[in-house]
Amino acid sequence: MPLKYSGGIDETVEGLREFEDAGLDIVLLPEAYTFDSVSQLGYIAAKTSTVQIATSILNIYSRTPTLLAMTAAGVDYVSGGRFVLGIGSSGVQVVEGFHGVKFDAPLGRTREVVDICRQVWSGQRVQHAGKHYQVPLTEEAGGTGLGKPLKLINTPLRSRIPIVLAALGPKNVALAAELCEGWEPIFYLPERAGEVFGESLDQGRAKRAPELGELDVMVDTQLLVSEDADELAAGIAEVRAHLALYIGGMGAKGKNYYFNLASRYGFEAEAEQVQKHFLDGDRAAAAAAVPDALVHGVALIGAPGHVRERAAAFAEAGVTTLNVRPLAGAHARQVEDIRRLKEYVAG
Repeated sequence: MPLKYSGGIDETVEGLREFEDAGLDIVLLPEAYTFDSVSQLGYIAAKTSTVQIATSILNIYSRTPTLLAMTAAGVDYVSGGRFVLGIGSSGVQVVEGFHGVKFDAPLGRTREVVDICRQVWSGQRVQHAGKHYQVPLTEEAGGTGLGKPLKLINTPLRSRIPIVLAALGPKNVALAAELCEGWEPIFYLPERAGEVFGESLDQGRAKRAPELGELDVMVDTQLLVSEDADELAAGIAEVRAHLALYIGGMGAKGKNYYFNLASRYGFEAEAEQVQKHFLDGDRAAAAAAVPDALVHGVALIGAPGHVRERAAAFAEAGVTTLNVRPLAGAHARQVEDIRRLKEYVAG
């Protein structure tokens, strides 16, 4: 379940134990350009006891690879081994627009970040001579030559903290399947996921180390179990607006991952209209242009039987973890929807 990354963390965490009791397995906290997610995850760790806690995502540019590893080891320690490190490239707007760091070589950097993190957690002295990172920094790479290989002073609680890579592009998806414990896509359409992601996943899995185990496919979606027509209409409208924001506004023309994904699903003409309306400032028209098949396909919204069927469709398409955002207005209803979904998935 994704948590809000804006507003007060205390009100976000309030009631989380009830979700735990209802069977919630994992909570994910995004990090954009609000408060950092790591300090808040420490607070969540202190307020919970069984639920896994994850970043979704920490971008690979604003922290060094060794700091990412130190951070993950720290949160894993205070949570008693419940942490999952979610990473990704983010995008130009956040990386360059907020952090002032050049957005380049996401694939190469990700591969090196994963290698360095695992070195740190293993307890060995970190030595990495890559194209993008050199640890220690050598004179040839602009360092003083005085740095020596170091290892983490503390002993990590686990030598292998799970890494989940958020990825949509073909090469990035293949990288997730090759190197990481998990892969996190957004707007996952079960009926078309195989043709869009299947080849990349197969390529990555062919190179996957056995010790990584099976790939955890962790899919973002929205949840509302209801038979009330007005409530369902409001939920669908929220999903539609969310899709329009990403397809239409999360990136300029030609540089929008989510527009590209909608096009790869077969909705290129509709995506063009969504983007046009959104960039023209007409968000209502952009939302209206989002195709119904995409809205209903990527969400778990409907009567109990329908939600059960859609959860089964996600599972049949290879999904192993549903990262659901409950849309019901009342907290008690959200908890109940999580309990129901847990039952549907288990049964």
